[in-house]
Amino acid sequence: MSDMREKIMGTLSTVALPDGGDLASRDMVRALSVDGGAVSFVIEAPTPEQAAGMEAQRRAAETAVAALDGVERVSVILTAHGPAKAAPQPPNLKIGGHPKPQAGPLPVPGVANIIAIASGKGGVGKSTLSSNLAVALARQGRKVGLLDADILGPSQPRMMGTNQRPSSPDGELLIPVEAHGVKMMSIGLMLKSDREAVVWRGPMLMGALQQLMFQVDWAPLDVLIIDLPPGTGDVQLTLAQKSQLTGAIIVSTPQDVALLDARKAIDMFDKVKVPILGLVENMSTYVCPNCGHEAHLFGHGGVRDEAAELGAPFLGEIPLSLDVRLAGDSGTPAAAGAGPVAEAYATLARDLVARGIA
Repeated sequence: MSDMREKIMGTLSTVALPDGGDLASRDMVRALSVDGGAVSFVIEAPTPEQAAGMEAQRRAAETAVAALDGVERVSVILTAHGPAKAAPQPPNLKIGGHPKPQAGPLPVPGVANIIAIASGKGGVGKSTLSSNLAVALARQGRKVGLLDADILGPSQPRMMGTNQRPSSPDGELLIPVEAHGVKMMSIGLMLKSDREAVVWRGPMLMGALQQLMFQVDWAPLDVLIIDLPPGTGDVQLTLAQKSQLTGAIIVSTPQDVALLDARKAIDMFDKVKVPILGLVENMSTYVCPNCGHEAHLFGHGGVRDEAAELGAPFLGEIPLSLDVRLAGDSGTPAAAGAGPVAEAYATLARDLVARGIA
């Protein structure tokens, strides 16, 4: 392993930079991973401006490493370390302001609709909803993609049951992997294992997200589902500013503390002019498999009431079920099967298709 890493770094020392030096001597190589014949690493430029002019070096590094004996697949991400130069009119980030996009937003080639799955809080089921909705839409005959935008905590490879590494035959675009009829991309597919941490700064996260959006051969898709991380930070803002979103679906449990954070996510999308396509109440009810008693462990109806107050569509309730957890852990989303939970996701998918947004 160490010999291979030395060979790779030696090879990268032959990739010259426009302003002098090479990738190795300028210490631009990060997160180098060697897993059998699969190699992945990040090229971290000092600034976004320099990164914008280094695509040729990224391709050269990928080609050079791919030529080494024992290397079967190579994945290279180009990102930046430092902040961009100050724009003449910086985004207004004051409370109540509307951030201005620096460039774009742009469509993703070959993708008809882009739907972000969001909430202001973790643990309410965004990733579960994203994977199951993607599978449910595919079962409705739609051409569906699923982008895991939770760069620091990618979970879609486990939920979709794949650890296949994306390929890049032409050295330009990554080919998404396919699972359950869905094209899928996640930074988790490029890590050595699901225990490997991604320890990146904000600019690196934003650079990686843009590459996963625009340097992946998604086409043709009727809809791309994006599983967002919790909060209202860099990833959400980058997505809204750089890509043409059809809209966002907000997922929350019915309890007040979750709804508080969901309202923040709604306010954030309002500030960046992204439509709210509707709200989903997750973990809405629990039916005991032994006695059939129905209980509302996290309350009930809070999301429906919030949707009514906002004048936004209420898209439905997803029950709390052990089957959902087991299905996610096993890599076969519950929507791929049958039963009440699968039907709940199918109903949500049919509604989106009927509205022409998926």
